[in-house]
Amino acid sequence: MVDNFFTDNPDLQYRLERLGLEEAVAILEEGYRYHRDYPGAPRHYADALDNYRLLLQVLGEVCAGRIAPRAAEADEQGARFHAGRVTYAEATQEGLHLLRQAGLMGAMLPWEYGGLNLPETILQMMIEIISRADPALMSIFGLQEIASTLAEYGDEEIKARLLPRFARGEVTGAMALTEPEAGSDLGAVQTRAIWDEAAGVWRLNGVKRFITNGCAGVLLVLARSEEGSTDARGLSLFVVEADETVHIRRIENKLGLHASPTCELQFCDTPARLVGQRRYGLIRYTWSLMNGARIAVAAQAVGIAEAACREACQYAQKRVQFGRTIDRIPAVARLLLSMRSEIETTRALVYETGRWVDLKKAYERLQRQRPLTPQEQGRLKRAERMAAVLTPLAKYHATEMGNRVCYQAMQVHGGAGYMREFNVERHWRDMRVTSIYEGTSQLQIVAATGPLLGHALDGLFDEWAAEEYGPHLAGLKREMEEATALFNRSIDHLKEQDNGELIDYYAADLADMAVCLLTSWLALRDARATERKQELARLYLGQALPDFRGHLAALQAGDPTPLRARDLLLAG
Repeated sequence: MVDNFFTDNPDLQYRLERLGLEEAVAILEEGYRYHRDYPGAPRHYADALDNYRLLLQVLGEVCAGRIAPRAAEADEQGARFHAGRVTYAEATQEGLHLLRQAGLMGAMLPWEYGGLNLPETILQMMIEIISRADPALMSIFGLQEIASTLAEYGDEEIKARLLPRFARGEVTGAMALTEPEAGSDLGAVQTRAIWDEAAGVWRLNGVKRFITNGCAGVLLVLARSEEGSTDARGLSLFVVEADETVHIRRIENKLGLHASPTCELQFCDTPARLVGQRRYGLIRYTWSLMNGARIAVAAQAVGIAEAACREACQYAQKRVQFGRTIDRIPAVARLLLSMRSEIETTRALVYETGRWVDLKKAYERLQRQRPLTPQEQGRLKRAERMAAVLTPLAKYHATEMGNRVCYQAMQVHGGAGYMREFNVERHWRDMRVTSIYEGTSQLQIVAATGPLLGHALDGLFDEWAAEEYGPHLAGLKREMEEATALFNRSIDHLKEQDNGELIDYYAADLADMAVCLLTSWLALRDARATERKQELARLYLGQALPDFRGHLAALQAGDPTPLRARDLLLAG
């Protein structure tokens, strides 16, 4: 049995050592001044990196030794609902207790509230490790973004009362956004918020649906505060401490993540506090919250994929057919190699995205403290642009990749993988929702299309192309430079189309080309580190660039036939 889900993963350790968070962490730690008042605070970046490594080792041990062995039990028992109350599976309760005991529940909260003041990227590494052990538990743990939103936008009274409770693990959180008639279109939210002058509180009335961990003690609720409004500008964000006015009507009977309760909630004159300013609930606070959740889901997908890939490799090394273990059969080896290369290149993309998000958050934090210099303003603007394009691409690619890997892992198992006795069946079920919740893959493509059409990745690709790769990688570098040039010409070709629907139809090809370039450049950059990484880059580019050319051909052709024939072909 594996002893530690961090120390047994060389690629995750490799990523930690090369995160490049020096600039963001220096701002987050305010010049490393906190070490004078908080024993756990770092004195410099090397100290911070040591802290992160130790934290991940502790988490990796807990996940491998205590949480993963009970994940199947948690899935089997599931969250239970009786008489309006939700009870976590016993294994889930123990998992939360272990995470509290290890002091990991206030990961991103500031030191002054009892948190660990971690950058976003380190939280995502934690999420990956927990997801490898039990992704249903992660969906509860990962909602620490609720506390981070309160730390950033809540008033001092809210922060003083709630944040220490989050840090101690006394409460968990939930985002109460979706409604029966407002899923992807959150601007259509109808839950009402009315100011109660006599009580000095807002009162919420309405129904929320598909709320992950909706039984939480603290809820962030998107509600319509402006009477007569019908669009996003009439929405505000509220914090609710669950009481008898919050009714859990049911929990959903889901394909996967059985230990994570997905609730339908009804608010009946529920007292609430405004978070931030009125009318900014969706356009500022919820988008910020959801972008954090999207990176978390990308990391969750990588964690589940890692678990599924390892199950497939172990099975293939033991299963004998035709006189040899099946990992020696080329068709099976191809699946295993594809899984491994996809996981590692996607992991690189997720943590590259985290780096830009951390840089963006760091300069936003600095901006709240003092005016930024022109150079700092430029750094913030670039980080904002990069986070805006990389976040949806990372979420899109990681979750689609995870679904492919779980499919392939089950295929390696053959008929055995279809049986409940094997973990890969659970991994496949748990993975399926990642490309759906926190914005479907199609919505991520929509979010990325505008920045991609604006050449948002040009600067990043130029920087990577300007780096030195050595003569042994010169051929691969030329291929990447040619592909990048073709990508840029394809963007301009697509923008020239005088047909918005046609652009939208081929936006998926554009997103796939962008992801291919990002992951391939990242693989090439890593190829300079070790012989193994060099071989992985050759393998990955050999798979990815032919796919890139397929999307390129589709986009350049821009065939309008599918749109013209849509009604005819889809007629009932």
